[in-house]
Amino acid sequence: MTMTRSHLSDATLQQLPAGAKIPAYDRGRVASGIVHLGVGAFHRAHQAAYVDDCLAAGEMEWGIIGVSLRSPDTRDALAPQGGLYTLAVRSSGEEELRVIGSIQSLLVAPEDPNAVLAALTDPRTRIVTLTITEKAYLRAAGGGLDATHPDIVHDLANPRLPKTAHGFLAEALARRLAAGTPPFTVLCCDNLPANGATLHRLLTEFAALRDAERGSTGDTAIAGHIANQVAFPSSMVDRIVPATTDADRARIAGELGVEDAWPVMTEPFRQWVVEDNFPGGRPAWERFGVTMVGDVGPFEDMKLRLLNGAHSAIAYLGLLSGHATVDRSFADPAIRQFVDALWGEAISTLPDDAGLDTSTYTAELAERFSNTALAHRTAQIANDGSQKLPQRIIASAIECLEAGTEMVHLTLVVAAWIAACAARGKTLPEGHFTDPLDAALTALLSQQLPANETVAAVFDLAGFARDHAERQTLIELVAVHLVHLRRDGPVLAFAALGI
Repeated sequence: MTMTRSHLSDATLQQLPAGAKIPAYDRGRVASGIVHLGVGAFHRAHQAAYVDDCLAAGEMEWGIIGVSLRSPDTRDALAPQGGLYTLAVRSSGEEELRVIGSIQSLLVAPEDPNAVLAALTDPRTRIVTLTITEKAYLRAAGGGLDATHPDIVHDLANPRLPKTAHGFLAEALARRLAAGTPPFTVLCCDNLPANGATLHRLLTEFAALRDAERGSTGDTAIAGHIANQVAFPSSMVDRIVPATTDADRARIAGELGVEDAWPVMTEPFRQWVVEDNFPGGRPAWERFGVTMVGDVGPFEDMKLRLLNGAHSAIAYLGLLSGHATVDRSFADPAIRQFVDALWGEAISTLPDDAGLDTSTYTAELAERFSNTALAHRTAQIANDGSQKLPQRIIASAIECLEAGTEMVHLTLVVAAWIAACAARGKTLPEGHFTDPLDAALTALLSQQLPANETVAAVFDLAGFARDHAERQTLIELVAVHLVHLRRDGPVLAFAALGI
């Protein structure tokens, strides 16, 4: 007979084994002071865990209302559990299970945008955090707002029924302004360069279009209010969060004795660096390891270029080499040697006077990439390369070109992305990873153009190094690697680098 287990819930918390950590506070007394847009696995392994620490310390006004902008999957899994879920912190040698209770409720924006707006306009909401992925910021190739995107067009025409983060934030801030409610602080937690300033600029652009659409001027205009009165601190986030598998669910259910519809896997390491600009107040995150600073920039660049850049390299070169997970890819001697050299090139672009300890940081990264317990899939990391590579790789490559320093490893990562995209449906499964530009990329790569023409066309499509004086040089360097990858895969590409 199959044993039927009860589900994780407030009612079953006390049934859990002694080794599992449970919320050390009365969840019924928590007030929701944070609304989070994009309540996916990363948020649940990172910001929600930090907030859980604060709640346990008695800061009971900072519970989270989670909002999914697209799919109801997270709500459907967690709502029956009262928002509870298990965070499984895994290293190569052990696993720690911790039940997180900081998410008080979950909303699905397409189902009930009015409920989302009600949460955003509630005076108790003082911070709105976002992890909506790079592509959801709807930037045009030049970096500004893509005013032609269908969802932006919709939100401008239907401000009370928004679809995008831009639409929800602008409408909520307009309603708060009209009601005399102070604005909330907007805290971007996505991997965008200067993410707070970037979102500030994009939302101000959106608000200006909205004002023009509505004929708003003076006190009814919202763009000036957002530009001058709303805080957008930048932040840098870091924690590896692989996708949860059915095997993970089964293992955790066996350990806890209750079913958890969507536990989250993660590593012991976590980092959060936040610009300390919160006019409406904030949790005392610094008590639990968050670094509150005046300038996030150097930390952000180090993370984007050393961790995220290496992750992209490991993903694309790993896929082309037949490695399904990060630890297996990083254990490949050629890829490991390549990543060490890649780090050397990227480190040369970081400021010397920012107090960054790159040696310790890369040593920590090497240990994290070697974690066999996570099984972080290379295909998961490979998603959305056209959106990720500009800040992870292209920016470093351009700075190396400007400084006249060598950067042959950086350009191989771009070529590996192009080759991996072309390999889907051939040596890699169709749809093995995805990109917002897939339709155009597939059509382009099916033409089998010479390497130089292929790279130039991809750069045009993705907007890489647009209008930069060194753009053609960058294209030529990437094309050399693509020739090698097309001829004999990573083996020849590595050999050309002396690996």
